[in-house]
Amino acid sequence: MKLKALVGGLIAAGVITAAVGGYSQAGTPIFTKTRTETAAAVATAPATAQAPVTVALPDFSAIAERNGPAVVNITVSQEVKADAPTMQMPQMDPDDPFYEFFKRFQGPRGQMRPMPRSPMPQHALGSGFIVSPDGVILTNAHVVAGAKEVIVRLTDKREFKAKTVGIDRGTDVAVLKIDAKDLPYVVIGNPEAVKPGQWVAAIGSPFGMENTVTAGIISAKYRSLPDENYVPFIQTDVAVNPGNSGGPLLNTKGEVIGMNSQIYSNSGGYEGLSFAIPIDVAMKVKDQLVKYGKVERGRMGVTIQNLNQDLAKSFGLEKAQGALVSSVEPDSPAAKAGVEVGDVILKFNGEAISESTQLPARVADLKPGTSAKLEVWRQGGTKDLTVTVGAMKDAKVAAADDTSAKPQGKLGLAVRPLTPDEREQSGIKDGLVVESSDGPAARAGVQEGDVILSLNGTPVKSAEQLSTLVTKAGKNVALLVQRGEAKMFVPVQIG
Repeated sequence: MKLKALVGGLIAAGVITAAVGGYSQAGTPIFTKTRTETAAAVATAPATAQAPVTVALPDFSAIAERNGPAVVNITVSQEVKADAPTMQMPQMDPDDPFYEFFKRFQGPRGQMRPMPRSPMPQHALGSGFIVSPDGVILTNAHVVAGAKEVIVRLTDKREFKAKTVGIDRGTDVAVLKIDAKDLPYVVIGNPEAVKPGQWVAAIGSPFGMENTVTAGIISAKYRSLPDENYVPFIQTDVAVNPGNSGGPLLNTKGEVIGMNSQIYSNSGGYEGLSFAIPIDVAMKVKDQLVKYGKVERGRMGVTIQNLNQDLAKSFGLEKAQGALVSSVEPDSPAAKAGVEVGDVILKFNGEAISESTQLPARVADLKPGTSAKLEVWRQGGTKDLTVTVGAMKDAKVAAADDTSAKPQGKLGLAVRPLTPDEREQSGIKDGLVVESSDGPAARAGVQEGDVILSLNGTPVKSAEQLSTLVTKAGKNVALLVQRGEAKMFVPVQIG
């Protein structure tokens, strides 16, 4: 499967379809009557049976009606250079009367010179939603990026030429501004309050069909997607298709909790996996773009990964929570604060980190130069640190597959020390190169060519030392592995 931004394919005359919108300004009851067991069924139920669970069925009609005026359609004009195809000069006799005609257009290597072509206009369709009555609009960055002109149309058919206030590709958020007053606008909700299993709705223009309402449930929170380091996405099973980009995700109170951004699909259409940017992330980006025209992000200079149960056991944690530090950049804010590889960041400025994907967004929210309090788990106990965040560079996020290996008696690795050339080229002073991986280590994801740096926090320098550490370890060990330029902890069950 592939992640795709919600922009449709080219249609006639190079038109791209993409869209979205919708919001509600007041919370109203939106549930129909509940389904309950009949009195007869209750009467015949055993005395020990629990009360039946009732499920409320939502009605989003009021929300769709009230949010409609705050939804806008966006038309983006772009110019794309069209390269003319080249052709080989046809083989013909020099005495042929057409020979001289074709020879005039002949380029190097016998190719025909392409006829000049003017840039081809393309028009992209998208949607956004109004967040303030003076005409500030949110949409996705990929909807308006590279636009020559952006036209916004309201539901009352008024059209405005929009100014692009700013674009933040890191979060896929863009801010537009139109010259209008007293506009309808959406109510912003709290995405932290929503839970998996709760009903939500999306309003947008899938495949160009405007004001389409789809509904479903929240599937998960704090999802990390490839190349998306700053956004803890909300995953839903709402039918979201190309054309829903930039549109709102609403809760049952009619509040916007997210902006639909991506789908995960083989076909390019709805497959039950859609992802929304939490609205608090989008609003923070909006505030910075409006005030400064750019986004400043804090950084610590660490690579982190999530903990599964095996890693948690390896580090002596009862629960798999927090952000595991797999590398620390030299001279970075984290290094200066005393953060070490193998630390598990449990709290950031007093707020618990249940998933590692929560940490980058919280660090990024801080202005460079701001101090933050860290609570880390290290060698069986907690430790408090203070870090002064720096300015954001390209973030690195390590990912280790959540795999579970059945207990075995051996680690299953054939290793050797690094050669002097390998040390010089890689910059790794100590470690063991994996020549073959089998058994528990292979099932945990350790591969040939990986470099084993440590086991349970102890640096490894020889195969004998590694064997001794494995013998003394318990059923779960954590290997710090370097693969290419990335470092990650891999949990291994050795039994």
